[in-house]
Amino acid sequence: MTSVCPAGHTSSSDDYCDVCGMPIDPSAVDPAAPVAPSQPPSVPASPTPASPGPQQGGQTCPHCGTPNVADALFCEACGYDFTTGTMPRPVTAPSPTPPPGPAGQDTEAAQPTTITPGDAAPFEWVVEIWIDPAWYDEQESPDPMPSPGLPVVVPLRDRSVLVGRTSASRNIHPEIDCETDSGVSRRQAQLTTDGTRWWVEDLESANGTFVGSAAGAVPEDPIPVGVKRELNPDDRVYVGAWTRLVIRQATDEEKATLIA
Repeated sequence: MTSVCPAGHTSSSDDYCDVCGMPIDPSAVDPAAPVAPSQPPSVPASPTPASPGPQQGGQTCPHCGTPNVADALFCEACGYDFTTGTMPRPVTAPSPTPPPGPAGQDTEAAQPTTITPGDAAPFEWVVEIWIDPAWYDEQESPDPMPSPGLPVVVPLRDRSVLVGRTSASRNIHPEIDCETDSGVSRRQAQLTTDGTRWWVEDLESANGTFVGSAAGAVPEDPIPVGVKRELNPDDRVYVGAWTRLVIRQATDEEKATLIA
């Protein structure tokens, strides 16, 4: 007695397909079909390759052919936009470095280009990304907190920057990436400036965005969703399970060395 799986494969098992592993509906069992004789022990059977069935509940990228989940907005592999049909931005391969010339030949023109701090966009502000044990204690998160240490310093080159976590399938690439803190939403908050002042706005995050003074206790109430909150010079922004953000003016050394 054999069965037929949803992908059309014939299987001698009546619970899961022998070819693709998909679950089999008991009603798909064919009692009239003969059972294939087993191969002699001395002659191992050579399985016949079968083409995989259609992906259940998913979608295949028409650009690169990579399977994606059904609700993906962008291809996880190449960035193809499933909603608009926009092709991914082409990636320009770096020019190979030519081999060194013969002895005595001037090879200055053949040297690779080096990115210097002056090539990057200028900035006047930075944000420090801290791991805050006091904030972590208040959140009672089940995730283990990383070891606290010196902050990660990120230059703020734009007047509006996103706080969140990267998602290639949703094409979310925040300027302030809190990837290690799973309590931070993909699109957590937006920071904006007029050049001298900063505002923070919560973007309907799962756990809220909080603002508190450096001299006081950690805040207890999140800021309203969709409303810009102006930050005072000593204010701190708290998000996720352990992340504290401090916005300040960049030092001369940071302006000269930070190129990320």
